[in-house]
Amino acid sequence: MLTIIVRSILIYCVVLLVFRLMGKRQIGQMQPFELVLTLIIADLATIPMADISIPVLHGIIPLLTLVILHFLLTLFTRLSIKLSSFLSGKPVILINPDGIDYKAMKKLNMTIDDILACLRDKGFFSITQVQYAIVETSGKISVMPKAQFSPATCQDLELQPDESFVPITLVCEGKILEDNVALAVLDKQKVEQLVKKEANAKVKDVLVLSIEKSGKGYIQLKKNKGKSFQTKGLGER
Repeated sequence: MLTIIVRSILIYCVVLLVFRLMGKRQIGQMQPFELVLTLIIADLATIPMADISIPVLHGIIPLLTLVILHFLLTLFTRLSIKLSSFLSGKPVILINPDGIDYKAMKKLNMTIDDILACLRDKGFFSITQVQYAIVETSGKISVMPKAQFSPATCQDLELQPDESFVPITLVCEGKILEDNVALAVLDKQKVEQLVKKEANAKVKDVLVLSIEKSGKGYIQLKKNKGKSFQTKGLGER
């Protein structure tokens, strides 16, 4: 039993390393050859885990071989457009200003229900709202709406908004994130003071505390509802 546990942990670590080396893509973002490699890796990993008569190396070596193969294929697809098209395919225009391309639909083995479901997922409930719909090589659909159905932008409204800024999480589940605190030009004492001021609590009781560049923040205790607050902007302290 101990042998199986040790082998399982070892194989798990190797597979984790393999996927880290392959990148952080989700299943829906993978190219066809990447998905095939992923499925093979998953199958190979289970064999030495369950069958102790197979040496662990006989499971690890094929996994590492597939990683090398993945890097080679990725490199070759960058160097050769033809090879990239062969392995990953090309984006296909499924909907154009004239409507649905029936030949493309059949080529992709899709039905009208599939197309409508994809459009609804993008927030469009009628084909008449769509100018173009393109099926990417990963299988996802990109949609360009017609002008009258496109959301208005700040440029359309001639507005001059401030540049966007990702909120910084200062406290997460009762723990101060020191790197983020430094990024926000704060220190541990100021974070504790902020928690005391806005929630009358201690850091250990905070579920999440985040702050934006403008000074707008959000705090929620583990047992209370969250609330927004306004303080001095970052860099003004």
